[in-house]
Amino acid sequence: MSTSILVVDDEPDLEMLLVQKFRKEILGGTLRFLFARDGIDALAMLAANNDVDIVLSDINMPRMDGLSLLAKLQQRDEDLSTIIVSAYSDMANIRIAMNRGAYDFVTKPIDFPDLEATIVKTIHHIEALREAQCRQSAAEAARASLSRYFSPNLAERLATSADALDLGGRRRDVASLFTDLTGFTTLVETIEPNVLGQLLNDYIVGMTDIVFAHDGTVAKIIGDAIHVLFGAPVEQPNHASRAISCSFALDAFARSFREHWCRKGITLGHTRIGAHSGTAVVGNFGGGKFFEYSAYGDTINVAARLESANKAFGTRICVSGSLAASMQGFCGRPVGDLLLRGRVEAVRAFEPLEAESYATDATQAYMVAFEELETGNPRAVASFAALVARNPEDPLAAFHLKRLMNGEFSTTINLKNVH
Repeated sequence: MSTSILVVDDEPDLEMLLVQKFRKEILGGTLRFLFARDGIDALAMLAANNDVDIVLSDINMPRMDGLSLLAKLQQRDEDLSTIIVSAYSDMANIRIAMNRGAYDFVTKPIDFPDLEATIVKTIHHIEALREAQCRQSAAEAARASLSRYFSPNLAERLATSADALDLGGRRRDVASLFTDLTGFTTLVETIEPNVLGQLLNDYIVGMTDIVFAHDGTVAKIIGDAIHVLFGAPVEQPNHASRAISCSFALDAFARSFREHWCRKGITLGHTRIGAHSGTAVVGNFGGGKFFEYSAYGDTINVAARLESANKAFGTRICVSGSLAASMQGFCGRPVGDLLLRGRVEAVRAFEPLEAESYATDATQAYMVAFEELETGNPRAVASFAALVARNPEDPLAAFHLKRLMNGEFSTTINLKNVH
């Protein structure tokens, strides 16, 4: 790499001495010297040559001295490293020069070995600055890309880690969460594109802001559907509680969003949420021109199936028993043991509840009724009937009552045909 040095000095012999001293470096292309007689000439030279790296300037010169030149360079915020040349006895001016941004100084008469060492040191300083700037630019580019998927805090951590998102997968313990806005496909066909654009953008921004607030990772967005991960790309020991807490917040936002657009005359469906925890292969998959941070495995598939299962039960949130068991103090109503598409073993599912809702008489009555169903107690029919009579808008109780009336006295529910 070539370094360009602008020498600012009114002594005519200095140019010849420098060219002779650094002849080898000049011929080798590692050093390039430009010469100016005073500060005014130097500013004109800098305007015509934007590749100058170092300014080697005397202090005492006609028209514009070195200190005035330094002041001008400070005002213009020139990205230059300056070496000041002055008599050793002139320490007051040298101190002023250093305060005005000079990187180093050499004294007159010039000791050329000392000058050479100072130039080498300054070049190393410039290289270090450039390397730091490159790292900063790379980090800023990484942050811009990572902010699409990760919360600001997590994006900052990942941007400064060289191998955090290398291509390839790792097996991790994660919580996987899926959301879906029901009836969205029909909505697309019935409203104006500009209205749809505003609606969808506001919905996605609101949902992803909540995900990021819980330090979740947005693994994928397809239309209105969002896939979220907790516990990747960095470990989160409390990923289960984060997923459930995030589910409540997403549900609250979606209900408020639905009411907002309903007042505008546009009817939206409910947002369904499904979540499951377990191991998955997560990583940055793709190639040099395209990558996608994603996750694969049974854990991901089950979470997606649980989101769809809400359709059968009339619930908005459905989580697996393994996710519930991973969260200390989990509160929720058991839904049943679900036979899901693509799986042989049933998955115990729950409708998570806030602690206040879980403590109500209605929820406790449901827990009794479900236990009767689970143990084959015939009183389950009357118990679920009483729940529906008390609250006709409880779809989960109505679902179980309907099954019982059809003779299905079991908590095992076949959803293999539910998509």
